[in-house]
Amino acid sequence: QVQLVESGGGSVQAGGSMRLSCAASGYNPSRYSMGWFRQVAGKERVGVARISGNSGAIDYAGSVKGRFTISRDNSKNTLYLQMNSLKPEDTAMYYCAAKYNGGWWQSAQAYDYWGQGTQVTVSY
Repeated sequence: QVQLVESGGGSVQAGGSMRLSCAASGYNPSRYSMGWFRQVAGKERVGVARISGNSGAIDYAGSVKGRFTISRDNSKNTLYLQMNSLKPEDTAMYYCAAKYNGGWWQSAQAYDYWGQGTQVTVSY
């Protein structure tokens, strides 16, 4: 049974930092590309960053490039998202996801497994 569990969300002031973690279990993580998505109530889930199974390929959405860093530690079965210089518009529910096959990394439909999400709130 594949499980993804996010942690590390909370509230922070604009300009602050936060690190999200996603603990994975039930599968070989090195065979899966992993992604972070975020979703605001009433809007579509949007891809924020992704990292390939061996960390050889990394992509970011333009809105977070230079501020967010995705990484993974396959020995610990854990995915991370370091978020710096946070802005109020980064406020959302953040989800981690795992993808085994191909498909565009920012397409939520391409992912096979999802966590339950962790809320990030950035205030002025």
